[in-house]
Amino acid sequence: MTTTTPRTEILGEPEPPQPTHAHPRRHPVRVLAATLCVLLGSGLVGGAALTTWAEHRAAARPLPADAAYRKAGSLWRAAPVDSLFPPVLTGPSAGPGGSDRTWTRVALAPDADCSAALAADWQALLAAAGCTRVLRATYTDATRSSLITVGMVFTPADAPTLTALTARIPAPPAYGFTDAQRAAWATFVPPQAPVVVYTVSAFADGRRLDAPRPAEDLMKKDATGAAAQAGLGHEARALADRVGHGLAVLAAPPAATPTPEPTR
Repeated sequence: MTTTTPRTEILGEPEPPQPTHAHPRRHPVRVLAATLCVLLGSGLVGGAALTTWAEHRAAARPLPADAAYRKAGSLWRAAPVDSLFPPVLTGPSAGPGGSDRTWTRVALAPDADCSAALAADWQALLAAAGCTRVLRATYTDATRSSLITVGMVFTPADAPTLTALTARIPAPPAYGFTDAQRAAWATFVPPQAPVVVYTVSAFADGRRLDAPRPAEDLMKKDATGAAAQAGLGHEARALADRVGHGLAVLAAPPAATPTPEPTR
């Protein structure tokens, strides 16, 4: 009987066990590159944020007074007409004896060249200062017994030049009624804008009058005549003041608002 040696299986050395959540080892060069990319990206984002903040801060900064004054010379085309000539204006205590007044806009002229809208004496007055554009509107009082032209003459002149002109301004032209109907007139030159605001009043019934008089003359306590008693001097002065102050508000640069520092 023959005996044989039983075959046996030859086993290799066991492999070391792998951790369940093992992370592959990162190459030091790759780690360094990734870190630089993160830092560079953060710097670009931070720089963009600082640039945007700086631009916003510059835009919010008020203009210098002389620049704001020059910019106001373009309000004739930049501002809404209802902000220049409000449809309704009120005048508490603006009438004779401190009576209240209300005026409604009844006519609005297209903006015009100075040569077409102004009389020869006004053109001569503004020859040295220059004249850009003229805006005009007509108002009536609550009783519709009076008409008041309101005009704005925009110029490229500086403030001292316009101030020097105020003592020589003649009676302004009318709009909405004839020059022969003019009763009283007034002017207002806002220090914030290169504009002469003028007003001239008349009776709504179309009656002809003598030469128009400065509003202050008809506002005196001892002033006589139908125009003075009807308050046409008060009408001209009050509307010049109100429209002029409204224009000054539009021309004034906005107040600066605090801008928060950006997050770095």
